[in-house]
Amino acid sequence: MLTSSTRRHARLLSVSGIVLAGALALSACGGDSDAELGTEENPVQLGVVGASEPYWATFEEAVEADGISIDIVDFTEYTQPNPALSEGELDINQFQHIQYLADYNVSAGDDIQPIGATAIYPLGFYSEKYDSIDEIPDGEEVVVPNDSVNRARGLLVLQSAGLITLRDGGNASSNLEDVIAEESRVTVTELDAAVTVTSLPDVAGAIVNNDFINDAGLSPEDALAEDDPNDEAALPYVNIFATKAEDVDNEVLNRIVEIYQTDQAVLDGAQESAGGTAVFLQTPASELQESLTTTEDALRAE
Repeated sequence: MLTSSTRRHARLLSVSGIVLAGALALSACGGDSDAELGTEENPVQLGVVGASEPYWATFEEAVEADGISIDIVDFTEYTQPNPALSEGELDINQFQHIQYLADYNVSAGDDIQPIGATAIYPLGFYSEKYDSIDEIPDGEEVVVPNDSVNRARGLLVLQSAGLITLRDGGNASSNLEDVIAEESRVTVTELDAAVTVTSLPDVAGAIVNNDFINDAGLSPEDALAEDDPNDEAALPYVNIFATKAEDVDNEVLNRIVEIYQTDQAVLDGAQESAGGTAVFLQTPASELQESLTTTEDALRAE
């Protein structure tokens, strides 16, 4: 599960060493390769990061109650599950959003595809000086995180709030150079994500990652603006189940996604793990795949 955590993104975006995945000590594919996927002889291998979260045990029980045998394979680093999937050590994984998968595919020359949505974890804009976006005077300064994923996402939040205008409408690769100053109400500065929250006394407002709001005495309800899960611009930040391109229509894998999306006990557990910030989605796979293609094209064009 990806939140807006920059501490995580520091690891997430370092995909240059992914070829080391062969060193992963997995026994994931020890089953009978001729047996039907999802049987006891050939259980589905699902890769996640943080399998100790209680809702994964709930999910495993729900899947097996549906007659599908599954093994949940835990990883400690976000750089591991995609190479493991590509090399056949997994059948499916669930730990990333579309933006991260696009970055991986482009960097690795791979073609992993999303087959189902889980949730989006809205990224919020907070202020200690103002109670609404409309109260912010023109010419004030606001802050966004300086890592590539959260910078672009934060700029899109500011644009949706009417504070700035981005060249060509902005995208998942936007940076400060794309801010059209003469069409924007505020100026934008970037800081390390860990300190955007500490800048709040000095600026009109800041994009603050979910990992830091609780320590600052904030809650998601305090945000003056955040991603709209229904906004097309937020689609690259939807967390997904992903598999190899040749397996996107596999009935067993798609049934597993459906169970996650509809089992209330699983959703309740995932929401508790997310601290109440998750917005669950059932975005069609075709839309997720289209968003992935668009995001990959934008990355290649840089």
